[in-house]
Amino acid sequence: MALVEVRSVSHARGVLREVSLSLPPARLAVLAGRSGSGKSTLCHLIAGVMRPSSGEVLVAERPPFPAPDWATVSLLPQRLALEPELSVAENVLLPAGLRGRDSAEGLLDRLGLATIAARPARDTSLGEQQRTALARALVLSPAVAVLDEPTAHQDDEHVHLVLDALRAAVGAGTLAVVATHDQRVIDVADTVVRLASGRVLTEPA
Repeated sequence: MALVEVRSVSHARGVLREVSLSLPPARLAVLAGRSGSGKSTLCHLIAGVMRPSSGEVLVAERPPFPAPDWATVSLLPQRLALEPELSVAENVLLPAGLRGRDSAEGLLDRLGLATIAARPARDTSLGEQQRTALARALVLSPAVAVLDEPTAHQDDEHVHLVLDALRAAVGAGTLAVVATHDQRVIDVADTVVRLASGRVLTEPA
C-alpha cells in the first residue's frame, strides 16, 4: 500500500509537470536529478509546506497541506532552520519535547554529535549543523521523513553516519524521501526516481 501518492502534479510555471509517483512505507526513496530538476519543489509538496498548482499529493491517504505534525511528516530543508542559540541537543528535541529524549540520545550518538550535544548550534560546523537538523527530522520516527540534500555538507568521513541513520530509520518503518544528486546516497537507495526539467524520467522500481 502506498504511503505517499503524487497524482499528476504540476507546480508553478513548469517547475513540475504532470508528475505521478507512488511510494510505500519503510523505504529509502531518492529523488535524483540536477539542480533545477524539481526535486526540492516535490519535497516541499510532500512535506505540506507548498500546494500543487494542479493534481494531488496524499500522505497516508490525506493531503499534507497545511504541514502535518512531525510524527507524520518531518522535513530537513536545505536551509537548516536551526535555532542558533539553542544547543545541538535542544534543537534535536524541538519537535519532540521530553517524549523524544531517549531517541534523541541515540540519534546524537549515531550521527557523531554526542560529544557536542551541549554546544550552541551557532558554534558548530556546517556539517554538524546539517546532521543536527537530520536528527531533528528523525527524532519522532515519522511515517515520512522528507530530506532535501542531507549529505550536501558531509565529507566522506561523515557521510556514512548519515547513511547509517537513514538505514536505521527505514528499518524502523519510516519512508525516507531524499532529494539528492549525491551518488553515495543513490547507490544505497531502495527506489530511485529520476527527474529532469520537472518531469519523471523513469518509473521507480
